[in-house]
Amino acid sequence: MPRTEHDFLGERTLPDDAYYGIQTLRALENFNITGIPIKSEPLFVQALAYVKKAAAQANRDLGVLDAGIADAIIQACDKVIAGELDEQFQTDMIQGGAGTSVNMNANEVIANVALELLGRPKGDYDFCHPNNHVNCSQSTNDAYPTAFRIALNNKLVGYSQALGALAEAFAAKGAEFKDVLKMGRTQLQDAVPMSMGDEFRAFATNLREELLRIEDSRSLISEINMGATAIGTGVNTPPGYAALVTNYLAKLTGLPLVLAGDLIEATYDTGAYVQLSGVLKRTAVKLSKICNDLRLLSSGPRCGINEINLPALQPGSSIMPGKVNPVVPEVVNQTAFYVIGPDLTVTMAAEAGQLQLNVMEPVISFALFTSISYLTRACDTLREKCVVGITANKEHAERLVRNSIGIVTQLNPVLGYEVAASVAKEALATGLSVHDIAVTNRRLLTQAKWDEIFTFENLIRPGFIQ
Repeated sequence: MPRTEHDFLGERTLPDDAYYGIQTLRALENFNITGIPIKSEPLFVQALAYVKKAAAQANRDLGVLDAGIADAIIQACDKVIAGELDEQFQTDMIQGGAGTSVNMNANEVIANVALELLGRPKGDYDFCHPNNHVNCSQSTNDAYPTAFRIALNNKLVGYSQALGALAEAFAAKGAEFKDVLKMGRTQLQDAVPMSMGDEFRAFATNLREELLRIEDSRSLISEINMGATAIGTGVNTPPGYAALVTNYLAKLTGLPLVLAGDLIEATYDTGAYVQLSGVLKRTAVKLSKICNDLRLLSSGPRCGINEINLPALQPGSSIMPGKVNPVVPEVVNQTAFYVIGPDLTVTMAAEAGQLQLNVMEPVISFALFTSISYLTRACDTLREKCVVGITANKEHAERLVRNSIGIVTQLNPVLGYEVAASVAKEALATGLSVHDIAVTNRRLLTQAKWDEIFTFENLIRPGFIQ
C-alpha cells in the first residue's frame, strides 16, 4: 500500500516498497540533469552510510541518542554499507541545494530500514526520524563533504592500482626491448640513437611519478569537517562530538581521517578538490602524450615509422581492406581530452563558493567521480589491449638508425661540429650514408674508429670518444 509523508511544504504519496522518503521524491522531480543517480557511485553510497553510522555511535556514546534507536540506525547503515540498498539511492549526481537531497536520501533510507528493524512500518518517523535521529549532530554541510572525501579516497585506491599496473606493463616492455636499437627523435626529426627499452622504461617512470601525486592528494582529502554542522560553529552538537565521530569514522573506514583544525574554513574550502582535479588532468595529459607516441611509432606499416606493432583488434576501415588502426591509443586520447574538461568545471565550481559554504560541491563530485572512473578504465584498457601485446620491429628500427643522418652527432668530438655538419649536408644532398662519406669517400676517420664509436652500447650509452 502507498504511504503518505509530509514535510513543511506539504504531503506526498510514496510507494510502500520505497525506503527513500518525501525529500528524495522531491529531488527526483526537481533534478533531472545527468540521468545518473548516486547509486552509480556505490563507494559514495557506502561512504554516506559510514558517516551516518559513526554519527550514531558518537551520539549514543554522548547520550544524545537513545541506545536502541542508535543500534537500529547502526544496523541499517551496515546494510547500506554491504550494498543491499543501492537501488534506493536515486537522486541525480548534479543537483541544487549543496547536496541536501543526497544527504536526505541517505537519512530517509536509513531511517526506514531502522524502523523495520524496530518492528515499525516505513514512514513511522515518531520512532526513528530522518532528521532528528539519523541526521543528529549533522548537517549536509559536514556530512556530504565528509562522505565525498571518504568515497574519493577509496576510489583513488582502484585508480592507483590501475595506473601502477600500466606503469609496470611499460616497464616490462622496457626490459623486453632493452637490446632494440632505434632512433630517438626531437621535433619529429631524427635526433640521436637510443634503446627502445629506455624509451618504454621512461614511459613507466613518467606514470610512476603520478602515483606520488595521487598520494599527496589523498592526504589532503583525508581532512574532514565532521561536527562543523551548518557553517563550522558546531551548532547542535554535544561537547566532544567532532573528535569522537572523526575517530569512529577513521576506525570504520580504515582511512587516516583527521579533523580539520579550523572547521569554519574547512566547511567552505574546496582547494583539495582543485588539487586532485589538477593531478587527474596532469596524468591525462601524460597518458595522451604516451598514446600519441605509440600511434607515431606504429605508423605505417610501410609508409610510416613502423618501429613497433600494436595488437590488431579490429578492421580499421569500411572501404580500405587490410587497414588496422591504433584504436586503443585513440580511445585513451579521447578519454584524456574528457578529463581535461572536468578540471575546468572543478575550478569554476570551487571559485563559485560564497561566504561560509560552497554550494557547487555536487558538480565537483560528479566531475571527479567520472574522471577517476574513466581514467581507471582507460589505464586498464591500454594495458590489457595494447601495451602487453606490443612487439618491436628490431631489424627495421636498427636499419633506420644505421641509415640516419642523425648519427653524425656521434662524430662531433672526433671531427668537430663544422666538419660533421658538412658530412650531414652531403649525406642529405646525395643520399649516401654518413659512413660512406666520412670513412670511404673523405677518409675523415678509420673504419676501426668508426667501429669503436658505433657499437650498440656506445650508441645507447654514449661515452666521450675523441
